[in-house]
Amino acid sequence: MVSIELHNLRLHAFHGLYEGESKTGSAYEVNLKASYNEESTQFDDIRNTINYVDVFEIVKRCMAIPTPLLEKVAEGIIRRIKHQFPFVAEVVISIYKLEPPIENIQGKIGITMRKEWER
Repeated sequence: MVSIELHNLRLHAFHGLYEGESKTGSAYEVNLKASYNEESTQFDDIRNTINYVDVFEIVKRCMAIPTPLLEKVAEGIIRRIKHQFPFVAEVVISIYKLEPPIENIQGKIGITMRKEWER
């Protein structure tokens, strides 16, 4: 199995349930790993792999759509990756809100979602 990984992607987005979040937005960090079985590929054509540039564009587009819950954002990213790369076997994504609107909190909060398909 081969995995492509995108780590520590920093994006500004407008996700959240609280009133101010949809107006000012927040900084987010995204980590993503997408895996596929390489049994028949020769690694000589980008079309036979998961192109990390295309995956980054998917992440950017989905993060640009204001959504109340990070779970919904992660689900949309995974769905689009599977649609564009039908041979993908597994996607793991973590999305962190770097400055959560929680009084006296230091650190980041977020979710991790994993989806696996049988081939």
